[in-house]
Amino acid sequence: MSKIAEIAAAVEGGKVKLIEALVQEAIESGEDPSAILDDGMVSAMGIVGQKFQQNELFVPEMLVSAKTMKKGIEILKPHLTKDSLGKKGKVIIGTVAGDLHDIGKNLVALMLESAGFEVIDLGVDVSPKKFLDTLAENPDTKIVAASTLLTTTMRSLKDIVEAVEASEFKDKVFTMVGGAPVTQDYADEIGATAYTPDAGSAASKAIELVS
Repeated sequence: MSKIAEIAAAVEGGKVKLIEALVQEAIESGEDPSAILDDGMVSAMGIVGQKFQQNELFVPEMLVSAKTMKKGIEILKPHLTKDSLGKKGKVIIGTVAGDLHDIGKNLVALMLESAGFEVIDLGVDVSPKKFLDTLAENPDTKIVAASTLLTTTMRSLKDIVEAVEASEFKDKVFTMVGGAPVTQDYADEIGATAYTPDAGSAASKAIELVS
């Protein structure tokens, strides 16, 4: 098995304790750092996302795989060109105002990073103004992603989409929404660009939007 294939298997299998040594060995053996990232780690997380969507694995396993990849990237970072990480563009993500839930949002953020996006995570209880202010500070952002777990704060998703649509960035930025009470019909109703039901499909949809 090649060094890159070993890294891919470690990420897919969530081998947190092995990944740093494997990445270091691959670098020392002369493997291309971009290939280690793309063919080793990103492709493995793509498989993890697909398995998650097909109910072949679940949130705990997905989180461990994402954590494994992050550890590997820390070793790889000094060897990568500046454009290798976040090469698919920036995503601003947050849980809406009034909602303090973050497990789903964090998982989506990890999957987006794994897919090659630079993620600006605003955390929880994020107002439409905060999303817009961050967008103004990062005008090269491609996607604004917002989530909620509460039916009582679903209206905040509408406020965020409307704020983006009313801004100077409306023709440059896609809006993505998700969370337990959210449906495709609701996303259509509020004018969001995209809705996804889980973290794996969120990453796939984001790639589709910017391609």
